[in-house]
Amino acid sequence: MASYLVTGAAGMIGAEVTRQLLAQGDHIVGIDNLNDAYDVRLKHWRLAQVGERPDFEFHRVDITDRAAIASAITTPVDAIINLAARAGVRYSVENPWVYVETNVIGCLNLLELARERGIKKFVLASTSSMYGGNTPQPFVETAVTDEQLSPYAASKKGAEAMCYTYHYLHGLDITVPRYFTVYGPAGRPDMALFRFVQWIAEGRPVAVFGDGSARRDFTNVADIARGTIAALRPVGYEVINMGSDQPVAVIDAIRLIEELLGKPATIDYRPPNPSDVPATWANVDKAQRLLDWRPSVGFREGVEAIVRWYQANREWAKDVVTL
Repeated sequence: MASYLVTGAAGMIGAEVTRQLLAQGDHIVGIDNLNDAYDVRLKHWRLAQVGERPDFEFHRVDITDRAAIASAITTPVDAIINLAARAGVRYSVENPWVYVETNVIGCLNLLELARERGIKKFVLASTSSMYGGNTPQPFVETAVTDEQLSPYAASKKGAEAMCYTYHYLHGLDITVPRYFTVYGPAGRPDMALFRFVQWIAEGRPVAVFGDGSARRDFTNVADIARGTIAALRPVGYEVINMGSDQPVAVIDAIRLIEELLGKPATIDYRPPNPSDVPATWANVDKAQRLLDWRPSVGFREGVEAIVRWYQANREWAKDVVTL
């Protein structure tokens, strides 16, 4: 049995990583500050699925508070999986400071914890937003990533750079998975699929930035969690894409949700957002080669699960604020 520190344990990815690790018999120390960046009912719902069990200990801690982390984490761990982050492209334009504080300083605090306690393995969640708007597709890990379009992407670039520095100076074994548009039940309400399901189900206008032709490499959270766990194997220092390798146009995602809900969408077309990349598409050959990982959940299957979750939790999910 191994023991892991999972930050952002109440997040969509963190909760699924925790669930999968517990299922294979590991001990998890989970931390999350349970902030109100979005409706905290989603975070409490995810934690409730884990439940109270002796192999899961949870601490309400903010990774930006170095002293609080040090005092809360008393159980020895074999690796740190840093999934805590301020995520989302558009809000980062309005408040870049919180993104730098959480994504860069918070990552640094955890790297220091690893160095001080001799924890040799570190996994940092990163993002497909790293690739900017002019990167040839499908995106490969060797592409130049010097032109981020949002403070969110820039903050993750800083975290990646800090990770390499700690690998070089202190010998930490670090894997940096770059996630591509992660979705699943109880997902983030600022993400497209949660919003589309809620808006169509409740008969609200569906805001689409651009003409709907933008393509996203939607990747199911179960696949992402499985890949994150695979990333615990020793690699030295590697950045690895994790995506579906099957981009879907936004308008096609809306049409699928219309079909599954049996309701038409009223689409409100808006100007494209300059912080959004026009398309994402992951080349996942490296993940298959180094981690023996490929996505397995089809897009229709994944969206069906979101619709089922929403219908089962509609009493409160319909009131979750989606911007």
